[in-house]
Amino acid sequence: MIWSLLKIVIFVVVVAALALGAGWLLESDGGITVVIAGTEYPFGPLQSVIGLALLVIAVWIGLKLLGLLIATWKFLNGDETAMSRYFDRNRASKGFDALAQGMMALASGEGRLALAKAEKANRYLDRPELTNLLTAQAAEMAGDRKKAEETYRKLVENDATRFVGVRGILKQKLADGETDTALKLAEKAFALKPKHEETQDVLLKLQADKEDWTGARETLNAKLKHGSLPRDVHKRRDAVLALSQAKAVVAEGSTIEARESAIEANRLSPDLIPAAIMAAEGYIEQGQKKYATRVLKKAWEAQPHPDVAAAFAKIEPDETPSARIKRFAPLTRAKPDDAETKMLLAELNLAAEDFPAARRALGDLVETDLTTRSATLMAAIERGEGASDAVVQGWLARAVTAPRGPQWVCDNCHSIHAEWSPTCSNCDAFDTMAWTRPPNSEVAMPGGSEMLPLLIGTKADQADDDAVVPMTQADSDVIEAEDLGNPTQKSA
Repeated sequence: MIWSLLKIVIFVVVVAALALGAGWLLESDGGITVVIAGTEYPFGPLQSVIGLALLVIAVWIGLKLLGLLIATWKFLNGDETAMSRYFDRNRASKGFDALAQGMMALASGEGRLALAKAEKANRYLDRPELTNLLTAQAAEMAGDRKKAEETYRKLVENDATRFVGVRGILKQKLADGETDTALKLAEKAFALKPKHEETQDVLLKLQADKEDWTGARETLNAKLKHGSLPRDVHKRRDAVLALSQAKAVVAEGSTIEARESAIEANRLSPDLIPAAIMAAEGYIEQGQKKYATRVLKKAWEAQPHPDVAAAFAKIEPDETPSARIKRFAPLTRAKPDDAETKMLLAELNLAAEDFPAARRALGDLVETDLTTRSATLMAAIERGEGASDAVVQGWLARAVTAPRGPQWVCDNCHSIHAEWSPTCSNCDAFDTMAWTRPPNSEVAMPGGSEMLPLLIGTKADQADDDAVVPMTQADSDVIEAEDLGNPTQKSA
């Protein structure tokens, strides 16, 4: 800035001096006499001005030629000059054109073309952070995984591109199933960019797969801290991880720590059924039956579940059937219209051998929502009321073909699980287990309804018993009327 201003000032001063000199020459009478080698050359005023102007031009041209010679020498010597900058701009233009064409080819799915353009851009540009990234992605698209990995390793060596390189190698290791190496890379990538949401998710999943529940909870807290997870979702998933941590501690035999983790999981998410059951079992071991009752009642109000009823029965394992019906009143009154409540009340009355009350408890459930469990309960009621074997077998036959009712189903892939787990064993999704009815819960049988006469009996047998009523649902455990010691049979 100062140098530019100084040049302008010098230029104005020179022009002013020349103007003054030219004016003085034009006003003088004698002009100028130039002596060269003893010979005098007189010039008039006008000739003097023209000669002076030509001299200035000659000096300017000479200086430019001298500058050109100096620039050429510097160019040949490898120094930066206007000529070198011109060629550099030309190379850079070609390099960025190749880079742009490579990115377009990559977006179009033309891996080989993108790889060729990346190599051309690399020849013209001295920007490895750009060309190496394009080369790695193009090599992956073209199927050249070896070159892609080599390029990602080059990116790791540069501080500016280290995260990109680690992330690229991480994806390759995940694709190869090398989860141990992938976990270390995910931890490295998370350390480089803790706010990166995709890296957080990958690390959390890998930690859950390796049952590193402590590390997974730290990662989950980081997701909440950096705003990539809503607070309510964080609370639920933290409860899932705390429950998983409690189960791991139980496997190691540290019951006190397991109890504390289970209670914490239940505090974080009271509607998480496995956490409520484990917390209640911990309270029962401590003799705190009041707390166990409170925990299970809250879980039942959130979602009635047979496991909750089974845990509720463990609070007083030696009570009589009639006393159990009375103690279960807080559960059965909480959601009286729920199918689970109706079946629970029917089981309690079956244990008390009050078969009419059990039938009233089921109500029209076998007509409106027939499942394996409700059909099996109806078979037990018929047996208890003295119905013939044909009638009982008819209900059992319907139980075989009826839907099984709610089960632990993955919301992501809809696979059915026998028990709850933090991750789906089929798709490895985290916290996707829900107690719900599977999309396709019908049981397929060879021959379909043609098999039913073999199970129910002949028409003559049915006529003697005044017809057989249909029914469905339940577990594969067949509840027999005369042997229902535990009215809270667990559904699979």
